[in-house]
Amino acid sequence: MAPGGGHARGPPERAEGTRRPGAGSRRRPRGRCPRGAAGRPGRLNAVPADLDLLVTGRVATLAGRAGPAFVEAIAIGGGRVVAAGGRTDISELAGRNVRRIDLAPDQIAVPGLTDAHLHLADAALASKRVDLAVSATPEEGLRTIRAAHEKLRDPDAWLEGGGWDPGRWGTWPTASDLEAVAPGRKVALWAHDHHALWVSPAALAAAGIDGSTPDPSGGVIRRAADGTPTGALHEGAAGLVTAHVPRPTADEIEVAIERFVPQLLARGVVAAHDPGEIKSDAALEGGFAAYRRLAAAGRLKLRVHACLRQDALAVARDRELRSGQLLGPDPLTRAHVGWLKLFADGTVGSRTAALLDPYESTPDGASSAGGPTGLFVTPPELIRDLAEQAAAAGIATTIHAIGDAAVRVALDALAPTVGLTPLMPRIEHIQLATSGDIARFQELGIAASVQPIHLHGDGEHPRLAWGDRVLSRGYPWWQLVRARAVMPFGTDAPVEPIDPWPGILLALTPRPVQVPGEPRPRMRALALGRALRAACLDPAISARERDRGRLSPGSRADVVVIPGADLAQRFGPGEARLTVRPQLVLMDGEEVFAA
Repeated sequence: MAPGGGHARGPPERAEGTRRPGAGSRRRPRGRCPRGAAGRPGRLNAVPADLDLLVTGRVATLAGRAGPAFVEAIAIGGGRVVAAGGRTDISELAGRNVRRIDLAPDQIAVPGLTDAHLHLADAALASKRVDLAVSATPEEGLRTIRAAHEKLRDPDAWLEGGGWDPGRWGTWPTASDLEAVAPGRKVALWAHDHHALWVSPAALAAAGIDGSTPDPSGGVIRRAADGTPTGALHEGAAGLVTAHVPRPTADEIEVAIERFVPQLLARGVVAAHDPGEIKSDAALEGGFAAYRRLAAAGRLKLRVHACLRQDALAVARDRELRSGQLLGPDPLTRAHVGWLKLFADGTVGSRTAALLDPYESTPDGASSAGGPTGLFVTPPELIRDLAEQAAAAGIATTIHAIGDAAVRVALDALAPTVGLTPLMPRIEHIQLATSGDIARFQELGIAASVQPIHLHGDGEHPRLAWGDRVLSRGYPWWQLVRARAVMPFGTDAPVEPIDPWPGILLALTPRPVQVPGEPRPRMRALALGRALRAACLDPAISARERDRGRLSPGSRADVVVIPGADLAQRFGPGEARLTVRPQLVLMDGEEVFAA
């Protein structure tokens, strides 16, 4: 029995090169896709000369319109799948020197995953910052902050971090709380949803914020009754302080990304769409430059679409960047220009998600953050204008929209750009939407990028904020599937952990959904094939990558071997975290992780 449960099938005398998932292997050089690779599964015009690997067992190709579309074997050559079908037919293609991976009965091979919403550069840098996500109370968080403050030798250094949740803590923390544990220190700590910033008196002073400072457009300064800033800055107001926080250099980001990528590969993630938000990327000199340099040096071990910040659009147009364009000189470069990232609204936790109808509840003065129906971070007219400017330059747009009013505005803004750009226009999050707007995603050809794990991470906020709307229109993955929308899955790390599997398992877990015309909610969940499609294939479709996300002939040989039993897990009441642990990961037919 091999590590992870893999074992050989067939006669006791194993052919040379046969191996199990978890056993060591040597990498083979990549080559070109052999001719005939796009033929029928299990049929080739001739045995390709560079056929070098067979994978036999239960292989989910995702080649059909529905379901995993299992086959018994795939053949790999030149970094691509060259045949898929029955074990006997595929095995006949192999000579004695062809390597084999024989899956155990309890193992499944699936296509490599793409995290369609991963703040990769930011997540890579997070290890150097204070993590308050594990702090259950304000007191625990303040103890962590005190310890971090005492470790900083430079009195002028900023203390950065985040993860605090006012809903979990039962209060909004204040600047005076920070002054008590980090006196004189400039502190900036993002909330769990990254849409509110907790800052110290020294940070407020550095930004020149006092009682006379007006709220900026698309932002709110939380204030005491006398108008004094309390230390919480919502949405656009956070930028008043972050403009003064030292920016990570491209060198620092480059090193952090290179060290971080193996953690993603170990989870079966072979590609990512990075929404950006590194401040220095306004001039394309931060994370964007790091991706370009890593790609040019052949050191980027992950496929990446790097998005553009709103304030980088002019620079991108001047440099004649286009969505989908390679960021390196080699055709095998793994970094591409992604989407222009815009923000329509805020979040449910801060009560800044823009709604068609008022919030049900606004605990602890949350209404002051966004009014009875939340707020638009960017005016709708400007969203539409920027999306059309980007499309004219060949740059696709993706829009952060959580509330139903924001989703409608985003759909209206993107509709005129459909078909004008190399990548599909997208909307991110979509945590509340009307049935009519859900239907528009497929009708217009706009991708619905969702992160199922937010249903878990948002806790009680949606129920308290939206009431019964959660049952009929909240977290509408099932409704989007029913409407035949392209629906990429992501994690939103570092807002949530980088592991994509809890979100997939959550989407597979039945939950009550109120369908129009039915008297009561019914338990609904995604089918396995549809959840895998959302994690593997739909991100590639949204990026117009025809050779990724499947394990059918002609596709990139990105393969993840997992225990089939892990996919049977479902979240229960109070369940903290479930996951799937990959046992082997191939990228372009080469091993990049083995348990």
